[in-house]
Amino acid sequence: MTVDAGQPAPDISLPTDGGGTVSLAELRGQIVVLYFYPKDDTSGCTKQAHGFRDALPAFTDAGAVVIGVSKDSVASHDKFKAKHGLTFPLASDEASDTAERYGTWVQKSMYGRTYMGIERATFLIDRDGTIAKVWRKVKVPGHVEAVLAAVKAL
Repeated sequence: MTVDAGQPAPDISLPTDGGGTVSLAELRGQIVVLYFYPKDDTSGCTKQAHGFRDALPAFTDAGAVVIGVSKDSVASHDKFKAKHGLTFPLASDEASDTAERYGTWVQKSMYGRTYMGIERATFLIDRDGTIAKVWRKVKVPGHVEAVLAAVKAL
């Protein structure tokens, strides 16, 4: 399954770092940047998280909430956030249900081995709960700036 711009964002309800939970239904009325990333504390994922962390005041000023999602456990998210001073929620999708509903749970290959994993992707969800823009197969350099520009354009 996959979702595209113009479609309603599938609702999520996931545990987050710090013992919290995040639900899109509870965020209705706010702009949401929902980004999926493969793994806590890996080089690309850390660079991406730093980008969102550093730009978070600009996202907040534009009325947006940033949420990161991976298969990592809540405990892993707690360590990742503490180590890198991340200031936005990280949601744990250990069963990969949410990633499947958003079409980010995909077959990957590395060194000739195929496996299932999360594709780096970002979904911009408007105040009405509709997907306004989708970035798939994200390359980290310049991505946060592109997402921020799209948030400001809403």
